[in-house]
Amino acid sequence: MPDEIIQAPASATASPEGSPNNKDNAGSKSTTESLHDLRDKVGNDLSMVTDAARDTAHTAMQKVEASIAEQTGFAAHQVGGIAMALKKVGSELETGDHAAVGRYATQIGASVQSIAKDMEGRDLREIAAMAENFGRKQPLAFLGVAALAGLAASRFLTASAKRTASGSTNAQPGNFDGGEREDG
Repeated sequence: MPDEIIQAPASATASPEGSPNNKDNAGSKSTTESLHDLRDKVGNDLSMVTDAARDTAHTAMQKVEASIAEQTGFAAHQVGGIAMALKKVGSELETGDHAAVGRYATQIGASVQSIAKDMEGRDLREIAAMAENFGRKQPLAFLGVAALAGLAASRFLTASAKRTASGSTNAQPGNFDGGEREDG
């Protein structure tokens, strides 16, 4: 049995025009046309989904860019504040016993202030390149600004910790777990 080949009757495979099997040929043409129509519809749907995804991604990128622009504006403002502080310290030192140090601090403040103005309206990559160039051109000033930024961050964190501790009912100075302080 397995070696037998089953063949369809000759009348089923070869049909003359006008025979009942001619309807099958017309049906296969309409099936082919339906498949082409379906393929076109799927292609159109895929194109619409792709366009929608592209639009969504574009909108998301615009929101990210707006957020980054806002953050760089904030950073420029902070750098400007550091520059003003440097200039103030420099002017106070100039009037005192440390005139040379005061002039240098004032010059650093002016440089930092010009960088703060240049930062406005720039993207993050440009700001990073500016910081790198500033560090190469004026390494001492760069280190001074970095030290001041570290000092400012440390003071901010210390002040935040004190506010959190004072908000606790059992908190005492030097005791961060809220319990009673043991002396001894």
